[in-house]
Amino acid sequence: MQETNLKYYIETWGCQMNEEDSEKLSGMLKNIGYSRTETKEEAGIILYNTCCVRENAENKVFGNLGQLKALKRKNPDLIIGICGCMMQQEGMADKILSTFPYVNIVFGTHNAYKFPEYLNRVKTEGVQIKEIFNKEEEIVEGLPIDRKSDVKAFVTIMYGCNNFCTYCIVPYVRGRERSRKSEDILNEVKELVKAGYKEITLLGQNVNSYGKGLEEDINFAKLLRMINEVEGIERVRFMTSHPKDLTDDVILAIKECDKLCEQIHLPVQSGSNNILKKMNRHYTREYYMELVNKIKKEIPGVSLTTDIIVGFPGETEEDFLETLELVREVGYSAAFTFIYSRRNNTPADMMLNQVDDADKHHRFDRLVKAVNENVIKLNKEFENQVVEVLVEGMSKNDETKYSGRTRNGRLVNFEGENVKIGDLVNVEITRAQPFSLLGKMI
Repeated sequence: MQETNLKYYIETWGCQMNEEDSEKLSGMLKNIGYSRTETKEEAGIILYNTCCVRENAENKVFGNLGQLKALKRKNPDLIIGICGCMMQQEGMADKILSTFPYVNIVFGTHNAYKFPEYLNRVKTEGVQIKEIFNKEEEIVEGLPIDRKSDVKAFVTIMYGCNNFCTYCIVPYVRGRERSRKSEDILNEVKELVKAGYKEITLLGQNVNSYGKGLEEDINFAKLLRMINEVEGIERVRFMTSHPKDLTDDVILAIKECDKLCEQIHLPVQSGSNNILKKMNRHYTREYYMELVNKIKKEIPGVSLTTDIIVGFPGETEEDFLETLELVREVGYSAAFTFIYSRRNNTPADMMLNQVDDADKHHRFDRLVKAVNENVIKLNKEFENQVVEVLVEGMSKNDETKYSGRTRNGRLVNFEGENVKIGDLVNVEITRAQPFSLLGKMI
């Protein structure tokens, strides 16, 4: 196969870690002479980076792959690749290749670093490649990366998860917890500073487990303090924190370190002890609320965000009402809300008392309404306040205004003059909208 079109298209489904994986795949492609296009029709390579946390994400992949058949018929030299978490599921790669035989490359999460090798073999030998590593390998450092933003960057500090929540497929497709050496992380942060980045978000399925398995004497709180000492970085965020592992020393680090933002993503998943136990979350509602109150006491102005699943097997109306009550009690500034999606080979998939779809959707609508009421109420409290905003670009809704976020994650659209992307500016909030703030630079 002699493919000469040096343009590629990448589409990504899933979490921030999937997004960073795609940035690395993009970096590898640019490193060998390719340039990115935003349209499939222009591409010589189309790459789908998949998610398998919810069934809807998988259905999107099947639908998109089906639509590529016409493009492949029109351009037989088009190279189609599919990778990511979905491919790590048993039998999925074979299903993809039997259903969509025009796919050229299939690989998983553990061997993404080998993508240039697979691409070269397809181009020079004309072979179809399927390679899925069933077990995680050593962490590969130094991969090229093509970041979406020039201001904010993701920095993965660890991979995998050991928690085995009963609804979650992540430990099976991302492997067990492996931490990067602190030296490698700090070197990456310093390189980002040199490149002009102002904000980083540390990523891991459970960042609070960072350090386990490393020979060095380090944990997540120590890593946060080390990163806080890097000159040039203005803001540091992290996600995700498992509530059972968020320790006092991490809370203290956020309180004492000036670059750590006052924002914590703390997935609760449910407000019912009955459901939390079935989910294998290893904490109770009471423990979670005690943790929330401690965080609010130690970190004034902190913004808490969360994940919540509606309609988990066995969830009763009473269980759901406990979740609604917790949402109102905590006062989240944002929540990622999901209708429970059955995943093969997870314990929850085999549980009795699966909730009726109509009940799931009715509860979901009520939950979203309660979350939005919280958000609107909290945003109103910012009116007439002056906040620090990191400028990320022009507003998507009004090109005459700039856009950026506060330290605690609020989106702000504001008027200003002589502003550059990456600047930290003070903005007076003139009006709160339901999901953003309006202001003027002072």
